[in-house]
Amino acid sequence: MKIVVLDGYTLNPGDLTWEKFSEIGDLEVYDRTSQNQILERTTDADIVLTNKTVLTAQTIEAMNKVKYIGVLATGVNVVDLEYTKKAGITVTNVPGYSGSSSAQMVFSLILELTNRVGHHSRTVTNGKWSESEDFCYWDYPLVELEGLTLGIVGYGGIGKEVARIGLVFGMNILIYNRSVPPDLPEGITYSDLDNLIRNSDIISLHCPLTPQTKGMINKETLAQMKKTSYVINTSRGPLIVENDLADFLNEGRIAGAAMDVLDKEPPDKDCPLLTAKNCYITPHIAWATISSRQRLMSIAVENIKSYLAGKPQNTVPRK
Repeated sequence: MKIVVLDGYTLNPGDLTWEKFSEIGDLEVYDRTSQNQILERTTDADIVLTNKTVLTAQTIEAMNKVKYIGVLATGVNVVDLEYTKKAGITVTNVPGYSGSSSAQMVFSLILELTNRVGHHSRTVTNGKWSESEDFCYWDYPLVELEGLTLGIVGYGGIGKEVARIGLVFGMNILIYNRSVPPDLPEGITYSDLDNLIRNSDIISLHCPLTPQTKGMINKETLAQMKKTSYVINTSRGPLIVENDLADFLNEGRIAGAAMDVLDKEPPDKDCPLLTAKNCYITPHIAWATISSRQRLMSIAVENIKSYLAGKPQNTVPRK
């Protein structure tokens, strides 16, 4: 049995091992695979694993032997699910591996916006404190989280972990979800989306990319937010209309934004958020702690083993 990993570098740049995959079958791992390299690398593959390499219906149809496609991530928009259903090809993903790491990144971004740690550290090393007439200084308002309202859009595994941490900070938590969760913990209140947008001091996005959620943060929703509010996105870049958000940031109509995902990754150099005021951007690393990536690999291995045993797990719902 031949297993081909099309784009393994971001998952394992050398600090982990592919050994468990090799124990299952003949393994070939490529750091990256362009579209015109896919077919030559998967011609005799039984199992194909992809992270961000797009597999279209035409591409999958040309694969001679493949019966299983494993997505090394949670999002599965890189695979044509309609075609795989027709072709009887099993598709799996890896859910739930990065909850703690992603929630940690959410609060890293929140704290950067509210405490400006990176900025003030740079001013100190650049000599500003040494030249100060006072024992301290700050260049931006410093914001305390206790008592603020954190609005969480999407109450899955990551959203729940963000809410839990927010409660520890003494924040009031509003959540919006497609369905109303039962038995919410004390301090967490279910809200409709409009109310959440109007009343949150910080809005954190944790929902999948669907036709309904694409562009949900736009000039209309931004106009409802408090002028002192912040937007956090560690979910999917296209949830935000980037030009609209950049306009609101540059005009001072909201206080700031921080995101780990963008509409296009890597971004074009003219992406409007790269130069927007009070905007922090990290390169899609919320998932990438070593612990999180190790869990991802372990689940991916178990997905393959379960499939081979005739009891597939984490299969992706078909359209």
